[in-house]
This record gives sequence, structure tokens and C-alpha cells, in this order.
Amino acid sequence: MTTPTPSTPYVANKPKDVPSAEALRARIPGWGVDLDPKDRPSYPREVFDPAGTGAHWDYPEEQPGREGRERSIEHGQLTPVFGTSAPLHGVSGSIRRYAYRYSEGRAAHWLLLLAGDRVDAWGAHLWSLASLRPDNPVTQTGVLSEVRRQGITSRFGKKRADVNHLWLDPVVVAGPWVAAAAGAVVVVRAAVRRAR
Repeated sequence: MTTPTPSTPYVANKPKDVPSAEALRARIPGWGVDLDPKDRPSYPREVFDPAGTGAHWDYPEEQPGREGRERSIEHGQLTPVFGTSAPLHGVSGSIRRYAYRYSEGRAAHWLLLLAGDRVDAWGAHLWSLASLRPDNPVTQTGVLSEVRRQGITSRFGKKRADVNHLWLDPVVVAGPWVAAAAGAVVVVRAAVRRAR
């Protein structure tokens, strides 16, 4: 197996033939928004010191299993090291793989990733209902902590950002469970009527 030529972000000494800022800005929408040091939160703490990191390599050894991995179309190659703890699977995996056909700068990329996440979550909920130990939406969502640990009162008078969506949280958390319970009632009633 031949090792590909390392991409610029993964080597200590970057090559001299890097495209100009103007060329990159023309090719990648939004590129260079942080060129001014005043726009970077890490400035002036940024220090280029490859020896200070403790790394004993110039380009890390590439992790096996690169075939079929998701890669942003903005990058020329997959990063040398990547996570494998949660491989894509099923319908949600297909949705997430499809998301990588779009640029990270497009809403379609992120909306498809969110849709894949929701499909995966509902698949897990359905799987738990089929098991002997289904999810408990009351105890596992933290609803009881809102009352027992002063969750609601701790939000007021503190200028917390989550107060803005406080009204929406019950809808997002409990809404799907209420809808699923209502759907189950409708299905059971229809089955009982047909049985008569």
C-alpha cells in the first residue's frame, strides 16, 4: 500500500507553495474570516512551537480502515487519525453518508446530519420499547431534577441563555413521547373496534 502525500494541515513544516489568501477566498466561500488577529480568540497566545508538543513524528502514522470513511469535501484527504467508536449503521448511517456529498458551508449538510441523528434516536427508542427494559422518559430526561434541584428557579435573574428556549424544552423532550402515546391509543382503539 502506498502512503499518500501528506496534506498541508498534518505536517509540522508547511510547504512554501500554499495558495494565496485571495485564491483561497475565491475558491472557498467564507475562507479567511479569521485572518485578522483581532478576530481570533486565541490571539496572542498562539505560538508555533512543534518541539513543545512532544510529538515525535512529522506526519502521524495513518490509521487503518480508511476505506468508506466519511470525509468533508473541503478536505483533500481523510485525517490521519479518526474516531471509530460509533460507526454509521442502518438508515441513519445512510442519511449521514449522504450529508457528506454537500459542503460544510451548506445547510443541506447539517440538516441531513441532524435528520440522521433524529432517525438514530427514534430507532433507539423503538428498540428500547421492544426490549424488556424500555426507556423511561420521566427519569431519564432530567425532568424530575428541574423540580428537585431548583432547575427552573436557577435560570431566572442570572442572565442565562437557556431561558430563551425554556418554553420549548418540554415540547421537544415530551412532545414526541406524547405523540407516540396518542398514536398507540388510536391504534389500540382501532384494533378493538375491528375485533367487535
